[in-house]
Amino acid sequence: MQYEFLKQFPKRMKHVGMYGLLMQNSAQKQIWKNYGFMKVDEQLNLIFSLMLYIMEQSLKEENCTMDDVGAFLDYLNTTYFHKSISYEECKKIGDFIINVILSNEGKAMYFDGYDFEQRAYKIMNISYIANKVVYVDSDLKRTSYYLTDDGYNLLLSTLEIENNMKLTVQEIIFRLHLEKQSYDKAVDDIKNVFNLLRIQLQKIQEAMLRVRRNALNYSVADYKVLLEENMETIDATKQKFKNYRETVRKRAQELEEQNINVKKLSEEDEEKLNNLRIIESYLNQGIDEHQKILNSHFDLKILYEKELELLAQMSLIQRFSLRTELYDKILEDASGLEQLDVFLRPLFYKEPDKMYNLNKAMELQRPIRKKKVEEEEEILDFDEEGWMEDIARKKQEKLAKYEKSLNLILDIAFEKGTVTLKEIKEILEEEKAERENGPDKEQVLKKENEQETTEEIQKTGMEILIPSIDIFKEIMVELIKSREINLHTLRKEKSEYITEQTLEFQLYEMVLNVVDQDEKKRGISKIYISRTQDKQGITFSNVCDDNGVQKTIRCSNVEIMVEV
Repeated sequence: MQYEFLKQFPKRMKHVGMYGLLMQNSAQKQIWKNYGFMKVDEQLNLIFSLMLYIMEQSLKEENCTMDDVGAFLDYLNTTYFHKSISYEECKKIGDFIINVILSNEGKAMYFDGYDFEQRAYKIMNISYIANKVVYVDSDLKRTSYYLTDDGYNLLLSTLEIENNMKLTVQEIIFRLHLEKQSYDKAVDDIKNVFNLLRIQLQKIQEAMLRVRRNALNYSVADYKVLLEENMETIDATKQKFKNYRETVRKRAQELEEQNINVKKLSEEDEEKLNNLRIIESYLNQGIDEHQKILNSHFDLKILYEKELELLAQMSLIQRFSLRTELYDKILEDASGLEQLDVFLRPLFYKEPDKMYNLNKAMELQRPIRKKKVEEEEEILDFDEEGWMEDIARKKQEKLAKYEKSLNLILDIAFEKGTVTLKEIKEILEEEKAERENGPDKEQVLKKENEQETTEEIQKTGMEILIPSIDIFKEIMVELIKSREINLHTLRKEKSEYITEQTLEFQLYEMVLNVVDQDEKKRGISKIYISRTQDKQGITFSNVCDDNGVQKTIRCSNVEIMVEV
C-alpha cells in the first residue's frame, strides 16, 4: 500500500461510527422538546450522564433497572437541570434514551468503514448497551441494563488523559508492542508518540505568540502547566528514544543479515523489516522534535520573563500632559522658570545615544520640502538585491568562522583520541609561543610586512578557536547538548531526507561536512562530549565579542572523545 497511514482505517471509523449513530438516533426527536430539552448539548449531556451511571452500576456489579434509571434522572433534574418534569416523566425519558437512542428500538446497528487494503466497505456492528433478567427481592422479575464493549470504549474515549501522562501511556504501549514484536501496531504507536511531541511543540509556539501579543492574556497558571508538560516530555523522551532506536536497528540488522546470508525473507519477515525501518525513521524525527521542544522551552521562559519585566516597567512610568502640567502653570506663574531644571533633569539621567556633531551644525540647512524629496529618491534608489547579497555574504563569513573553529577542535581531538578543552588551550598557547620565538619568526614577520600572509598565518590558533564569544559559546553549548554524535546515522539521514540549505549554524550538518572534507577524519564513527569533574573551569583572556570589545570569559571544562 502506498499510503501506510490508511491501514486499519475501518478500526478508526468504528470509533467515529459510535458517535455518528448516537447522534443520528437522538437528532430531530420530538420527545426531547416535550420535556424541555431543546438544545442538542442538553440532550447529549443527559445521554452520556445516563451511560456513565449504567457503567458505574455495572462496575459495582449492582442492578440497573428502569426504576434505578428514573431515580437517577430525577436526581439530576431536581439538583442540576431544573426542568418541569416529574419522576414518572424521568422514567419515560430513561426508557426513551435506553430503548430508542442506545438500542435503536431493538434493531441491529451497523456502520460501514472503507477498507483500503481490501478495496471494499467493511460492515461493522455497533452495540452500546445490553440487558439481562434479574430478580429484585427474590420474586420480582426486572430487566437490568449494562454496557457492552462498544459502550465502554465510547465512554473511555471521552475521558481526557492528563496531558503530562499522554506521552508516558503511549510510550508504554509502544514498548510492549516492540517487546512482543508486534511491529505493525508499534508503527501506529510511534506515530501517535510523534504526534504528541509535535502537538507539544505547537503548544509552546502558540503560547509564545500569545505572550508576544499580550503577556497579560497568558496566565501564570497556564504557563506553569505548560512548563510541567515540557519538563515531563523532555525527561521522558530523548534517552528512551535512543535506546529504542538501538534496539530497532539491531533487530532490523538481524533480519537484513538473515536475508543476505541465510535465505530470502518470507512476506511476514519482509513486512516486519519494513515496519522496523518506519519505526526507526519516526524515532529519529522524535529525537529532533525533542531538541526543538527543549530549545522552544527555554525561548518561552526568556520571552515570558522579558515581557513581564517590560510590563512591570511600564506600570512605574508616570505620564502627564506638558500642556497642563508645564505650560499652563508657567503662564500662571512665570517664577517657575527659575526651577525648570528640576522638571527637566530626569530627562538627562541617561546618556544620549547620539553625540553632538559640529560638522552637521555647520552644514547648509535646506528647505524641508526639498529634503523630503531627496529622502524619497533615496528610498526609490535603494538596491534591495545588493542589500540581500551583502547580508548573505556576512552570514557566510560568520558560518566560515564556525566551521574553522569546529574543524580545529576535531583535528586536535582526532589526533589525541581524547582531549579536554583545557588541553586544547594549552596546545594552542604552546604553538603561539613557538611561533613568536621560533627560528622562522623573522620569515613570518617579513611575510606579514609584505602583506603576503594568508588568513591562517595571520590568525593564531586561539583566534581561530574563539573568533568571537557568541560563536564559541554556541558551538560548545550545542556540543554539550548533543553528548553523542553518530556519523553513520547522520550520513544515512542525509541520504534519505532532503534538507533545505541554510546560512544558520547547524551542528550536525557542519560536523558531517568538516569530517567528510578531510580524508583522514572520514574514519570517525562517533564523537562523545561530556563535562569533566573539574569544578574550577577554564578562563580565556582578551577574547573579542561581536562589537570588538575584549573580555575575559570563563567556561566549564569539556572532554571530547573520538571513536574510529
